[in-house]
Amino acid sequence: MPSSSLIPDDQSVLFTTAGMQQFKKYYTNPELAPAKNVASIQKCLRTSDIDEVGDESHLTFFEMLGNFSFGGYGKEEAIKYANVFITEDLGLKIDYVSVFGGEGDIQADEESEKIWRSIDPELKIKKNDKTNNFWGPTGDEGPCGPTTEIYINGTEIWNIVFNEYYCGSDKSFRKLERLGVDTGMGLERLAAVINGKDNIFETELFKPLIDLMPLELDIRIRRIIADHSRAISFLIADGVRPANKEQGYVLRRFMRRVITYAYQKNIKTLPEIILKAAAELYHGVYQNFDFSVIKEVYDAEYQKFIKSVGSGLKELEKLSSISAQTAFRLYESFGLPYEIIKDVGKEKAQGLTREDFENEIKKHQEVSRMGVLKKFKKTI
Repeated sequence: MPSSSLIPDDQSVLFTTAGMQQFKKYYTNPELAPAKNVASIQKCLRTSDIDEVGDESHLTFFEMLGNFSFGGYGKEEAIKYANVFITEDLGLKIDYVSVFGGEGDIQADEESEKIWRSIDPELKIKKNDKTNNFWGPTGDEGPCGPTTEIYINGTEIWNIVFNEYYCGSDKSFRKLERLGVDTGMGLERLAAVINGKDNIFETELFKPLIDLMPLELDIRIRRIIADHSRAISFLIADGVRPANKEQGYVLRRFMRRVITYAYQKNIKTLPEIILKAAAELYHGVYQNFDFSVIKEVYDAEYQKFIKSVGSGLKELEKLSSISAQTAFRLYESFGLPYEIIKDVGKEKAQGLTREDFENEIKKHQEVSRMGVLKKFKKTI
């Protein structure tokens, strides 16, 4: 099946964060599925790890390899297929696997443990709780279940989810009539392992972008620009435009972060160069990947933001400390996103958290809303 858009049909989530999202309804209604067993390479975007981007493994945009079954094959086939693919087709050695060890009313996944033991009696198996080995649901409710994960060189490569339950909006669990299989394997991590690279940014998925950046830029910043440039390109290709809310707000944050880094180092044309390189990597692989459109959207946002970024950075430099209140003023007056305030502010912003920053924004939005309501009441 082709990748679905980064903008999901499920209104309870902002982006497509996993390969199973376009197949979610088939786990409860398998008769609607195009086939019992399908596979896809899904473009995904997650903002939960945005503060960690720049290290050796975290990303916002990534491609997820997945195979899925809606009442077709079960646990034994899914685990054996995964083992054959990893150890025989790719010639890699599994360090260890993990399984769900049980928690609360949900029993341990002893079946998966037995299957792995039958494959390799000497294999190291770790048992974890729901935090580590129970996946889902995506959104407010939906299919979910225990997982078994495969680790190579200390890195989680493949997560195999067994959708045995349905989690309701009240967070209660009921057994599904048929077991559903949902697997996810990040292409970027897999590429690093196959090619013997120390991290994902040394693979051919990122190196062409990293190599275009001057060495004077800190490696963390180069990685952030590479990651965000891919995310920007794919979001624009899927129809997202910069805005002050929802998907458009995330796109604007990505764009303004890379613009600010380039402005600081006086290499203002760098983001456009990296965006073009990202577009060249994926043009022809995904539909609607037109660099002329990406450039047009980027240029418009650049012109809006560049007028205020310099003033905002100067104001930031004047501050002796940065609280949630002062960070909000920098955001409101100059458009500086949290990431830039935190990065550039450094020691000044040590006590600033994303939660406090976002709560400050919500507080001012509520005050603004109440002011509008008061004015409206006066008119009637």
